[in-house]
Amino acid sequence: MPYIKNIEPQNPVALADLVSIQPGQIVSKTLAQNSAVSVTLFAFDKGEEISTHDSTGDAMVTVLEGIGQFTVDGTVYECAAGQTLIMPAKLPHAVYAKERFKMSLTVIFPLNNQE
Repeated sequence: MPYIKNIEPQNPVALADLVSIQPGQIVSKTLAQNSAVSVTLFAFDKGEEISTHDSTGDAMVTVLEGIGQFTVDGTVYECAAGQTLIMPAKLPHAVYAKERFKMSLTVIFPLNNQE
């Protein structure tokens, strides 16, 4: 069983092409998920959001298209296509789509989720 799913191996692809923006929705596609790492693609329609939450792992977002707004521990960041932001473990964070955008999210979890 492959560790990475929903993407054809040995075939170059633009990640943004693997997820589509849908009206009034947040669309996600999981590429990898286990106790150590999670890799997910997201497509946000304008005005959609993921409310404030935290994670036991460090989260790295890379904007693939458009501009995403990220709030981390009360500070707002806007990231454009090609930019990456680290959201440290255990800090509250949220995502908001001021405009339509796509992103890749990678979360690295501590060994045994004990840290």
